[in-house]
Amino acid sequence: MKTQYYTATSIDGYLADEDNSLDWLFQFGEIEEIDGVDEDYTQFIDQVGALAMGSTTYEWIIEHENVLENPEKWPYEIPAWVFSSRELPKIDGANVHFVQGDVAPVHADMVEAADGKNVWLVGGGDLVGQFHDNDLLDEIILSVAPVTLGSGAPLLPRRITTPPLKLASVQKYDDVFAVLTYEVQ
Repeated sequence: MKTQYYTATSIDGYLADEDNSLDWLFQFGEIEEIDGVDEDYTQFIDQVGALAMGSTTYEWIIEHENVLENPEKWPYEIPAWVFSSRELPKIDGANVHFVQGDVAPVHADMVEAADGKNVWLVGGGDLVGQFHDNDLLDEIILSVAPVTLGSGAPLLPRRITTPPLKLASVQKYDDVFAVLTYEVQ
């Protein structure tokens, strides 16, 4: 069982632009259209038993997938924990737990719910940083897109220098993505 941060990023380390837009990422098409990416994502998600995200990520999914009006569009069947200090709308039928505060006790609940499978930290970067700060992050999987944004939501707003991350694998998908997998030591 691992706690993994799996995300797409620009070359200069941003998850979204300054308007929280992912248009820079969607210009490459749907995941199914990039040779090999869909298979890898399917293999990844099959090994995930629980996930966590911050309120901005949750609100982005609600807005862009219109899940309040169409709850069947909620993309996850596994239990999800949403970290937020504010009240957020609940999606009918979705297995979503709203939490706040320290990530450590919530992580224990997530591990239990995952039942031997991995825990996926969907984003954002600061939330993932909190898991790292509590020694609860095992792996970072980055799909690096060939764009720079200059500003926006940072990938992981933490200084991680000693010990450094350990590069575990590198994969190339078409002429678009380099997927870098790092172990957190």
